[in-house]
Amino acid sequence: MKPWLWLSPQFAHDIAPLALRLGAAFKTDEIPIWKPLKWNGLSFPNRLGLAGGVDKDGESIEEWWAYGVGFVEVGTITPRAQGPNPGVIMSRDLPSKALWNKMGFPGRGVDIARENFKDLPPRRRTPVFANIGKNRDTSNDDAVKDYAACMQTLDGLADAFVVNISSPNTTGLRELLQPRRFQKFLGGVLAAKNKIESSNTPVLLKMSPDAEDSDLQSVIKIACDLGIDGFIATNTTLAREHGSPFPPEGGVSGSPLAARSKEVLQLVRDAAGPRKLVVSVGGVMTPLDVRERLDLGADLVQIYSALIFEGPGFFKHVAREMQSQR
Repeated sequence: MKPWLWLSPQFAHDIAPLALRLGAAFKTDEIPIWKPLKWNGLSFPNRLGLAGGVDKDGESIEEWWAYGVGFVEVGTITPRAQGPNPGVIMSRDLPSKALWNKMGFPGRGVDIARENFKDLPPRRRTPVFANIGKNRDTSNDDAVKDYAACMQTLDGLADAFVVNISSPNTTGLRELLQPRRFQKFLGGVLAAKNKIESSNTPVLLKMSPDAEDSDLQSVIKIACDLGIDGFIATNTTLAREHGSPFPPEGGVSGSPLAARSKEVLQLVRDAAGPRKLVVSVGGVMTPLDVRERLDLGADLVQIYSALIFEGPGFFKHVAREMQSQR
């Protein structure tokens, strides 16, 4: 029984933090341990985490811990508060288990996220990543300044930064992934990171599923040469299956993204080599999907749409399956 699916997608999204808080109040279990990972000084009790885009300001991190996540990605966080794109910004299709959104980095800004990070207990139960982006009214020429501002404000609080230039919902953002512009942009971001006090904080790049394979390989090579620490594959897609009920703009996630997400995962793993952290997200809808992504070379796995269709109990469902097959 999944009563939240009776609600409109937008209303269900808006009340989710309250529902999560109420549910977490009755959960006292420790975070389940399966396939624990140590990477770059961080300890992950298990390999399944929350993708960016769910908890945009970091207001529910402790509640997500109560549901058994192995790590949490907060954001996308922008320097200044901004609302969503105009019009309808979210929809879902139950038969295809697909989710559509054109939110466009809505959030309360990096200062609020900083306060939420500071409110966490000194000993965190899992790593917490900060997914950072630019405000929509910031030009691509000035984009580095927005990413630098987020890193400076969250210095010493985020366990890793996720550079998001792959969302399809901020006009022109993906132009920064074009190889001719990418080197200057990412070089500037990494130079800014190296100037903050916690300059050893790892930086991950979130990849687009819609780029050509040759462009993805170029971006990966440039990123590795510049010293990126890892990759997240992938963001939502502008591609549409035949008969899709969604408009052409906006990003689709869920089951329709699975095949391309797996292709990009394998491409990233092969091109980046074994030393870079690779996180797989996109179309992960069952415990078998989680296991498959790990078998394909992912170090970590994230979910977004599975929470919409299966609920937050999915984390412990996966844990039971993983622990039973040891």
